[in-house]
Amino acid sequence: MSNGFETLAIHAGQEPDPATGAVVPPIYATSTYKQDGVGGLRSGYEYSRSANPTRTALEEALAAVEGGVRGLAFASGLAAEDTLLRTVCKPQDHVIIPNDAYGGTYRLFAKVHQRWDLHYDPVPLHDLDAVAAAMTQKTKVVWVETPTNPLLGVADIAALAQLAHDNGSLLVVDNTFASPYLQQPLQLGADVVVHSTTKYVGGHSDVVGGALVTVDRGLGEELAYHQNAMGAVAGPFDAWLTLRGLKTLGVRMDRHCDNAERVVDLLLAHPRVTQVLYPGLPDHSGHEVAAKQMRRFGGMVSFRVAGGEAEAVEVCNRAKLFTLGESLGGVESLIEHPGRMTHASAAGSPLEVPADLVRLSVGIETIDDLLADLTQALA
Repeated sequence: MSNGFETLAIHAGQEPDPATGAVVPPIYATSTYKQDGVGGLRSGYEYSRSANPTRTALEEALAAVEGGVRGLAFASGLAAEDTLLRTVCKPQDHVIIPNDAYGGTYRLFAKVHQRWDLHYDPVPLHDLDAVAAAMTQKTKVVWVETPTNPLLGVADIAALAQLAHDNGSLLVVDNTFASPYLQQPLQLGADVVVHSTTKYVGGHSDVVGGALVTVDRGLGEELAYHQNAMGAVAGPFDAWLTLRGLKTLGVRMDRHCDNAERVVDLLLAHPRVTQVLYPGLPDHSGHEVAAKQMRRFGGMVSFRVAGGEAEAVEVCNRAKLFTLGESLGGVESLIEHPGRMTHASAAGSPLEVPADLVRLSVGIETIDDLLADLTQALA
């Protein structure tokens, strides 16, 4: 019997504790494990960098909700990305990345991996001809974010998977913005899904983490080997908090989407707003693709203001209920100026974002309160 998303999020990898019947997996705060004789591991555990039962529960749950066969939990989203790249790439390989990739991902390629002779090209991923033209025999990975951060661009996962596989490349999808509830990249042909579980999966702005999920058992084993060899693993308390967040992902995402749609309506009608970026809008360039591959359009909204950079900064400073802060995907609403905050590392690069842009992570508060706060911030 196949279970629905919410059932998997609550039960996969989370059987009641055999010793006590506890319905929540315990926090195994231990570094080492008593072995049953030399080389005899009890249930496969020897040392908590290699494996920990709390982390195992999270990894099994993440694999289940993404429809994968192997999930791996890391100390951060960037730790997951770094481990993946060093597992599947070698010096002189080539990666295609989005031309509006997350600033931290761009920094990882431009400032860290480039020193090890891993080449990359930023490409507009909505343009399949441009992606095909950028591919070479050394292109090991096509790296996708959809929707992107912070311009909310949309890429066709199934079409890009076909292009990548025809070239002998892997398709990697950063599914952080959509979450496993709204989008299932592995079902659309992706080889690996990446998450910053800090965001929607954790959902409460109280834990930093990352994840990889794959449909390929062999690749899953390779990733697990490198996870252990490189060591950037999720600790047991972090894994427990993330697992707690995952249980309510479905109901939270529905409220995030409901609220975001109302915020978009307000922004569209506001004279100080020159453009609203949201995949749910019929005139959004990626709307048809998003409607095809997403359950709903998410809780992230970006917009541009008439008064340029100074006005964008002022809107961020005037907001009260929308907390001025980086990150996203928590139950509380956040507002930020990407050009000076999350995407400062991309300044002067092909990934630089417009100076008049404001990004919202729309939370699950009472919607009338959120609309009132935005109205006064834009006044």
